[in-house]
Amino acid sequence: MISHPDKIAAALKGELPGSQSHYKMLPPGRVLKPAPEDKSRVKLSSVLVLLFPDVDGIKVCLIKRPTYMKHHAGQIALPGGRIEPNESAQETALRETHEEIGITQDKIRMLGTLSSFYVEVSRFQITPFVGWMDQEPEFTLCAAEVEKAILFPIEAFKPPYSTTRLKTLTGILEVPCIKFDGEIIWGATAMILSEFYDLIHKN
Repeated sequence: MISHPDKIAAALKGELPGSQSHYKMLPPGRVLKPAPEDKSRVKLSSVLVLLFPDVDGIKVCLIKRPTYMKHHAGQIALPGGRIEPNESAQETALRETHEEIGITQDKIRMLGTLSSFYVEVSRFQITPFVGWMDQEPEFTLCAAEVEKAILFPIEAFKPPYSTTRLKTLTGILEVPCIKFDGEIIWGATAMILSEFYDLIHKN
């Protein structure tokens, strides 16, 4: 497993696992690219995979969304959101990270990006950025957007994966997931973590 930030940055500059990793965690019936007629309605967004070293390897900062939110209510997510006008995708990821969990960009070393993909139900095109901190972050959570923070060890993503039945916007689905600390990680967050896990375990 690659665990040093320099080596992670180098791996991110190479060939990425992309859809091969995403499909492992893709809910049934969903697609990774918008249909031609939907392209004009795609909303660009970005998230931050914020990493830090731990005694057992690497952890990533996840958040749980409050149940009353419009998109992805109650779900486990990564800090991020919709790209605003005159803002780059990286600027969005860093701004949202500051707003949601209180980490300023001067404390984060940006390592690169993972593969962008489309989330059909919300019409978000997500670009995941990868950032590094040398120690465990001290969070200041935005209560309106974050119910709690979760420090997830990347090695906990190791296969085999679980499945669970969930009520979604398109009905009840049996979806691939990772169960951790009483929470269910699925959908876009699981797809992003799947690619990162595969990237750092490539031989």
